[in-house]
Amino acid sequence: MAYAARGRRRGTQDYWPGFVDVLSTLLLVVIFLMSLFMVAQYIASQESTGKDAALARLNQQISSLTELLALERSKSKSSADEIASLQASLSAALDEQARLKGLLSDAGAEGQSAESRLSTLAGELDDQKKISSDALAQVELLNQQIAALRRQIAALEDALDASENRDRESQTRIADLGQRLNVALARRVQELSRFRSDFFGELRRILGDRDDIRIVGDRFVFQAEVFFDSGSAEISPDGQAQLDKLADALLQLSKKIPSDINWVLRVDGHTDNRPISTSTFASNWELSSGRAISVVKYLITKDVQPKRLVAAGFGEYQPLEDTGADLGRNRRIELKLTER
Repeated sequence: MAYAARGRRRGTQDYWPGFVDVLSTLLLVVIFLMSLFMVAQYIASQESTGKDAALARLNQQISSLTELLALERSKSKSSADEIASLQASLSAALDEQARLKGLLSDAGAEGQSAESRLSTLAGELDDQKKISSDALAQVELLNQQIAALRRQIAALEDALDASENRDRESQTRIADLGQRLNVALARRVQELSRFRSDFFGELRRILGDRDDIRIVGDRFVFQAEVFFDSGSAEISPDGQAQLDKLADALLQLSKKIPSDINWVLRVDGHTDNRPISTSTFASNWELSSGRAISVVKYLITKDVQPKRLVAAGFGEYQPLEDTGADLGRNRRIELKLTER
């Protein structure tokens, strides 16, 4: 104020100090208000924190109460189920009691007939005892029969064993006889082969060395022209002369061959493949067979035993030559000494 008075005294006005005073006052007011706001904020936060804690406790209590409620409900349901089960058991017990009462009443009514039944059963029991004694006797008889059957079976088994032993011995003997028979047959074959060689050698000596007569393997082969004219089964005079020599050699051989060798001379007729059809021969089958039969019949007239002769015709189906110009060699008579 003194400063203002000085200012007024000087005749001039200075506003700055007043303005500073106003700002200072305003700043103090703002600071005071901010302090009040902070205190209020702190108080509000403390109250909010307390409310949250209280809310959490309330939620926890609610959860516990919910669990207790659920537990009580389950206990209540179990109790209800148990009560229902007990009621059902009680009902069943009552029904059983009623049934037993009915049976007891029936038993009282049937008690009188039980004695009569008992006496009847006693009589039946006596009958069964008699039947049992008879059955025991039959069982004893059956046991004796079974024992006898067992003895018979044992005897049969002994006989079977003896038969099997004899069978094995027989098999051994048969095998030995088979071997002996094979040896004997081989010896027979060798003897017959030796006689066949002697016979063919004698024929070769008697008939001479001719081109139309030859030995092929185990057969003596004559060309058909030696005995027959073309297309004929009648033996020509020259053929009869050759067959006379053959018959003499065969008669001499029959004296040398042992009687236990059942031999035969097989006469085979063969033709070429030229077809033939005449009033006498419808085909080469008839011609080849007719020629073989003619030779056999002629040898029989020369005292050769018929049981030692066999005639067979092969037609053109067993040729010596399949191709070439020498197909005439297929027309032939073959002699084969073999065992029947």
